[in-house]
Amino acid sequence: MSVLTGKELRIVGFLCNWCSYGGADTAGVARFTQPTDLRIIRVPCSGRVNPLFPLKALLSGADGVLVSGCHPRDCHYSEGNFYARRRLEVLKEFLPIVGIDPRRFEYTWVSASEGQRWQQVVTAFTDRIHKLGPAPRFEDARPIYDLPALTPAAPLRPLGCGTSPALAELKDQIKAALEAKEVEFVMGWQIGHDPLHTTPLFMRTPEDVDKLVWGPLNVHSLATFLPQHKGKKVGIVVKGCDSRGVVELLQENLIKREDVVIFGMGCNGTVDVNKVLAKLGDPSCIEAVQGGGATLKVTADGQTVDLPMFEIAQDKCRACTVPNAVIHDHFAGSPTKIPDDATPEPAAIMNFLDGLSLEERMGFWRGQIERCIRCYACRNACPMCVCRDHCVADSREPHWLTQEDSPTQKMFFQLIHALHLAGRCTGCGECNRACPMGIPVGALKMQIGRTVKKLFEYAPGMDENAVPPLLGFELEEKNIHEHHIEGA
Repeated sequence: MSVLTGKELRIVGFLCNWCSYGGADTAGVARFTQPTDLRIIRVPCSGRVNPLFPLKALLSGADGVLVSGCHPRDCHYSEGNFYARRRLEVLKEFLPIVGIDPRRFEYTWVSASEGQRWQQVVTAFTDRIHKLGPAPRFEDARPIYDLPALTPAAPLRPLGCGTSPALAELKDQIKAALEAKEVEFVMGWQIGHDPLHTTPLFMRTPEDVDKLVWGPLNVHSLATFLPQHKGKKVGIVVKGCDSRGVVELLQENLIKREDVVIFGMGCNGTVDVNKVLAKLGDPSCIEAVQGGGATLKVTADGQTVDLPMFEIAQDKCRACTVPNAVIHDHFAGSPTKIPDDATPEPAAIMNFLDGLSLEERMGFWRGQIERCIRCYACRNACPMCVCRDHCVADSREPHWLTQEDSPTQKMFFQLIHALHLAGRCTGCGECNRACPMGIPVGALKMQIGRTVKKLFEYAPGMDENAVPPLLGFELEEKNIHEHHIEGA
């Protein structure tokens, strides 16, 4: 079918005011024949196109989205399209994980004098969308509710749960810092409401330090609390993954290095409490937990069960290459070693999603997100979500989300969260751990992490002096190539 005949499809175009909108106007003045499917939204610059704009259009029923701006090195604002190129390429690589065909989204460059080129671009892109047909709607996707049993990835190193002999040394370091008034308090972990759970501990006196525990139950990332105490001199006990969150906060100037005293110790892995409870059969009372070697002994309802650390460890610990603090002021004991030839395997959930078709992935998220109760625990537990009081999920200006209890609205919140973490997510897994409904929302962040690593060869939270990739650009991008719309 010709793109100029038959039923129109819903295609949204975001056009730069100075070049591409002028190019479209030039094509109109010259009376070049164009398809009428495109609905144009004029923006000041392609750099103003937040990736959430095309994403919301696609999730809300658009069959295709086209972004067009000035040619590189010819931006009216000098650098806007360089930033846009990175953000839009990340979006294009991200779309397949949620079941959206990346061919339905494209970005290109058209100048104000290129009326004929604009005609070719819009015609070719509209032809592509017509060949793909109407886009599947998220609300209409066939839901997949059950997540099959997944084989966990092999860990890079032996995971352990025994008592660390360096704990006494760590306590002495913290007591010395408190007595010397180096810090107002130090954050760590203590046993919670039962022996299987820990809770954050704020140590202000040497007596508080005696409550400190270190081991496989220290699952919380204490870096989450640091921005709340900006301006105060505080201490924090960190695992390797927690320290990456601290580094990322330093990169973004959300905390100051001179205000934070960091205590580290080698980590041998942490447990997934939900896996433990599942193996225990949802016990009514947990009486004791004792770790030794690579086995966790849990006494519940009068029975003791031996749980191998290999089976109950968090997925993030299996692929962890940073078991020691990236930065620290005090370090207790010996660092945990990773074999030189160790190569992380993909997480089980990513292997599962990679094996699905686009239609099945959309159905998977449609089924999983129905369980979301919009408690925002994933956001609140995230060390990088520092704007909770001004979150777009609660904002009415702009009104990004409604309070409607629909899968689309709930999914869009998760996509906002994921894209806000592009180049910032350290893989701490707190979003997965905090979700009370067991939705694998961390998979969206893992895809963002894979995309950032592929495009920019960058790992967040490793260097406090590094510039996150979406806050910079290169004139010639190593792994981003100009897109060619066939026929244009």
